[in-house]
Amino acid sequence: MAQGFFNKVSDKIENFFGGGDYLPWTDSEMIASCELEASCEKAAAPSENTESVMRLSWALVHSRNASDVQRGIAMLEAALAGVGAPLQKREVLYLLAVGQFRAGEYARSRRLVDQALKMSPDFRQALALKNMVEDKIAKDGLVGVGIAAAAVGVVASGIAAAVLGGLKR
Repeated sequence: MAQGFFNKVSDKIENFFGGGDYLPWTDSEMIASCELEASCEKAAAPSENTESVMRLSWALVHSRNASDVQRGIAMLEAALAGVGAPLQKREVLYLLAVGQFRAGEYARSRRLVDQALKMSPDFRQALALKNMVEDKIAKDGLVGVGIAAAAVGVVASGIAAAVLGGLKR
């Protein structure tokens, strides 16, 4: 119960500061449905890389569960080696970028989305993701600067207190 409360508060704070993303989310039911579909197709045609596997990868990288996202990334990385068609490669790169974004690996996400955009510069989903990644990188940089400034302030305050304490003696 407390965990749910803190998650809601965290989501509200994140949305207030503009940290939320606009990518869709999946749930465990959708992932289970995609897993069932992929396993049925794999049993029917074990040597083919099917669309159901891509749907499962999509569902996994759009999950709120970090282990699902990591599993989706692993599936997509494995699939990338066997992709020949440019359009399919673009999709795999984009989904990998989504997975890396959700995993908090913003620099990797940016590199992957840039690769997808080199293949198709007008790929709207990739352009939107690139904007989200750039915003997140900029915000993380500002937070880092703020933390560093606060640390400098604490150290300076400590030094000032020590100096003033020494002068009073």
